[in-house]
Formats: sequence, C-alpha cells, structure tokens
Amino acid sequence: MAMTIWDPFSALARVDTDFDRTFDQLVRRTFGTRPGAVASAATGFVPAVDIIRDGADVVIRLELPGVDVENDVDIEVSDGRLTVTGRRSDQHVMRSEADERQVLVREQRHGAFRRDFALPEGVDADAVEAGYDRGILELRVHGVVPQPRKPRKVEIRSTGTVESKAVGSAQEG
Repeated sequence: MAMTIWDPFSALARVDTDFDRTFDQLVRRTFGTRPGAVASAATGFVPAVDIIRDGADVVIRLELPGVDVENDVDIEVSDGRLTVTGRRSDQHVMRSEADERQVLVREQRHGAFRRDFALPEGVDADAVEAGYDRGILELRVHGVVPQPRKPRKVEIRSTGTVESKAVGSAQEG
C-alpha cells in the first residue's frame, strides 16, 4: 500500500484558488467584466441608489460624487424606463511620463455607468424632475404611487322581507 502525505498548505492553496475563481465569476456576472479585461476599465462604477416613496411620488437618489452632472450625465425616459447614464472621469490620470504622481491604492471607481428603473404605465418624462446637490442626484417621479382612497360608508337598503317558508323549511331540515 502506497502512503500519501497530506500537505495542509497545498489543500489551502487549492481552496484559495477555487475561491478566487468563484469570486471572479460572480464579479463578472454582476458587473459585466469580460475575461482578460482590466477590471476598472471594464466595470466602470455603479452608483449606489436609494429609492424612497414620498406620498404619491417616488424619489430616486444616486450617489455621484465627483461627477460633472451638467456635462457627463444624461437622464432619459423611454418605453416605460427611466435611464440614467453618465461617466465619472479619473482625476488621477498621469499627464506624462515625467509626471511624478503615482497611484498607490485605487478604490474609487471611474468610467461609464448606467442605471435603469422601470416606470408604471402612463408615467412619462413630464412626471420626472431632477436636481443635484453635494454629490447626490435626486430624481422625483410624480404620481407613481396611487393614493389610497378614503373609506366610504355603504348604505344598507331594505330589499323586502325574507319569506318565512324558506326560513321555516331550512329549520325543519
């Protein structure tokens, strides 16, 4: 019988490699990174979103710090969709090889982005307002949530008397 020596470090390396492969596939599926592509260039960034109901309106807030919204953001309503597209520029692009700045850690995402939101039937571009303040793009979609109707009392009318035969025969059976 041949003896096999178990090496725990090799086993951990295989687990680590399997985890990396699974994580890469998850990121690729979620953010659309193509195999072999540079991650930051391919994924761009996905702005965080809060969606809030405010009476009959829905408010959508997108985090867009460092974005020139007047020049780099477009908002469009078409075919029942509200689409926000844009681009966040990289502020640390080296201008030349003589430039001494070096990026040591890069956690901020830059590049193109797109967020789509489904709109209820009948909502058009006239119902959407947009504003930008301190890195937050706020979209207000008016009249999206139907307002609950006030309760209404229903009057009970007399329709006549119940025949005693029907009541009597039901009691006899």
